[in-house]
Amino acid sequence: MFTGIISDLGTVLERRGGVFRIQSSYAADGIALGASICHDGCCLTVTNVVADGAGSSYTLDVSNETLSKTTLGTWQPGRRVNLERALKAGDELGGHIVSGHVDGTAVIASVQTDGDSRRFTFDAPPALARYIASKGSVALDGTSLTVNEVDGARFGVNLIPHTLTVTTWGRKNTGDVVNLEIDPLARYVARLMEMRT
Repeated sequence: MFTGIISDLGTVLERRGGVFRIQSSYAADGIALGASICHDGCCLTVTNVVADGAGSSYTLDVSNETLSKTTLGTWQPGRRVNLERALKAGDELGGHIVSGHVDGTAVIASVQTDGDSRRFTFDAPPALARYIASKGSVALDGTSLTVNEVDGARFGVNLIPHTLTVTTWGRKNTGDVVNLEIDPLARYVARLMEMRT
């Protein structure tokens, strides 16, 4: 379980099919084999870890299902990645409950400057759009964000300068594809409503 509050920027060092090696500033002795770390919103399992300077590098085995349903299929060495360690009992829940199970991808339709912030508009898959509500939460590339507005399958969010600086969002452009996880509460409410009809 995660919160959508990014705690590090990792770098893809190597890729061999579905095996990735990631560099991070997380201390190697603090990452157990089998640990879950969220990578651009995807909960992935650490299969090997080594000390790398002040941080670490570790490997991940990624299934074909994950490669086909997320942006991971396009990842290549040099790519920067939003990272978040798994939530521990007693940790502050600063964002919203994020499972790390990506529902699909969304495409950035536009990026506009809004004072010091940037407004991003996305096109979501129609099957997922019904779960996205104005002032609700979504996780985009693992980042917990508040939805500003919804118009059909299109929705918008606003990113403040801090988020643009400490995540990959400062590098995003129109046409980029991002991982989308809808708010799990929205999914459960929709399912309950379906069962009542």
